[in-house]
Parts: sequence; C-alpha cells; structure tokens
Amino acid sequence: MTSDSLSNKPQSQSGGKPLVTFQSRSLRGLVSVNIATLFFGLAGVLGKLSGLPAPVITLGRVVFSGIALGIIVALTHVTLRPRSRQDLVLLVTQGIILAIHWTAFFQSIVVSSVAIGLLSFSSFPLFTAALEPRLLGQRPRRIEIVAALLILPGVYLLAPHISLASRATQGVLWGLLAGATFALLSVVNRGLARRYPALTIGLYQDSVAALALLPTLLLTTLSVALTARSLLILLVLGVVCTALAHTLFIAGLKDVRAQIASLIAALEPVWGIGFATLLLGEIPSGLTLLGGALILLSSALPGLAALRGEPAHARKGRSLHNWRNRPS
Repeated sequence: MTSDSLSNKPQSQSGGKPLVTFQSRSLRGLVSVNIATLFFGLAGVLGKLSGLPAPVITLGRVVFSGIALGIIVALTHVTLRPRSRQDLVLLVTQGIILAIHWTAFFQSIVVSSVAIGLLSFSSFPLFTAALEPRLLGQRPRRIEIVAALLILPGVYLLAPHISLASRATQGVLWGLLAGATFALLSVVNRGLARRYPALTIGLYQDSVAALALLPTLLLTTLSVALTARSLLILLVLGVVCTALAHTLFIAGLKDVRAQIASLIAALEPVWGIGFATLLLGEIPSGLTLLGGALILLSSALPGLAALRGEPAHARKGRSLHNWRNRPS
C-alpha cells in the first residue's frame, strides 16, 4: 500500500465528516437565530392583540417568562446565589429597568403602531454609543459613532410633525425611552454575564420586574379586559416570544458568526411589521418605512464593517456580550 493510498483513505472515510458536521451545525445555528428573531418580532404584535394596558402586558410577559425560566433553572441546577451584595443590588436594579423598558416598548405600540414602536426602539445603538464609554470605559469605534448619528434623521422621519398631541410623536418618544433603557440593560448585563449564567440574570430580572409591576394591577380595571384569550396571548408572549426565543438565540450563537447573528436580529422590525400587516391590518406610511430603512441600515453598519475586518474570535465575543442577556 502506497503513502498516497494511506493518506487518501482517511480523507474519503472521515475527511468529509467534519465539513458535514460544521455545515449542519452552522445551518442549525442559522435556523435557531432566525426563528428567535421571528418570535422577537411577533412580541409587539401579540401585545397589541391582547388589548391590555402596557404595564399589564409587561407583567404577564415577565410572569410567564419567569415561570418558564424557573423550571429550566430547577432542571439544570443553575446557581442563583449572588456573589456579593453589590451584585444583588445590580440584579434588582436591572429588573426594575427591565420593567420600565418593556412597559415603554408596549406603550409605544399601544399609542401608535407596531412599526413606529419597533423602529423607534431600534434607535438603541445611539444610546449604547453614549453609555459604553461612561459605564464600561470602552471607546466606540468611528463606524459606531457614524451609525449612531445616522439614526437621528431616521427617527425624525417616523414623526416629522412633532406634537405631543400626535400619537405618532407619543409612540416615538416611548420607543426612544425603550431604546435608552434597552441600551442601559445591555451594557450593564455585559458585565454581569462575565460572572453569572444567562438563566440566573434572566430569572432575577423577570422576578424583580414582576414584583415592581404588581401595584399596577390596583390601578387597572381588568374585569373586562382580562379574558381567556388575553391570558393565552400573554402565555405565548412570555413562554414562546421571550423564554424560548432567548434560548434559541443563545443556542444559535454557538454556531453562527457573531456579526451575522446581530444582522439577523436587526430584522426583528421587519418581522414585526409583516405580522402587524397580516394580523392587525397596520400598513406603515412611506415616511415611516423610509425612516425605518435608515435606522435599520445604520444599525447594521457596524456589523457589516466588522464582518470585513474583525477577527472571528472577537466577533463571537462581542456578540455573546451583546445578545446573551437581550431583554427584548
């Protein structure tokens, strides 16, 4: 037997196996991330379909999501004990911010439309660029600063006639609050993710958010609004669009390049607008679509630039920090 035959035999028997395995894992990762993004996009539509006030929608979401995460934590024996009192305070504070974030997000959709809510929320890179240097000491890249500034005209196009009496303006303002609180959550969670599993952070934040929102029930008349239909919507919102979606996204990050995952996640408003058109009959105006296109393009710029020049290990690390504890 020649040396050629010795070298060729393993290639034919096992040489193709790693390639097939890699391709199947990459495909599985892409499917997981895309399905998760689809569920993320559906969340806002379900919130509006429920017909409930924004605080109650958020309360239902965190309660059902927290129950689902609690079951997973119990089955996997993930530790829940904070390492320090400072971390406990941070986890509790993040839970309160999460309650504000999701309430603002759903309020934006309730007072305006799914498109305006999702697109104005997508302005969060603008706030992230401002917060990272102050909280993490990380200097944003030039492309990130440019992308953040390009978001501003896109936001303006969502509500070109600025008036507090305008529902579009109200929706944009609530959406900007959702984007700002999302940026704060993401930046702080990036530090927490170095010390705690995503399940621990998620369960703490969902539980605290639920406790923070409980008093809103005293201010809301639910005798008519809270029906079996609305409860079912909240169940799907919490379990499928939150707990399952985050699990799928995190699982997909193991096999998908970081910036590709981020670019796929940027399609959340596209899915949301599509579902809103089909289920709610909401058709965005031309200016809304133009502003949304500018916001989404600006959000995608850093990811596209990173795909061209950033090393693979850096891409993965950056994405894991950005998305492992994604609150929305």
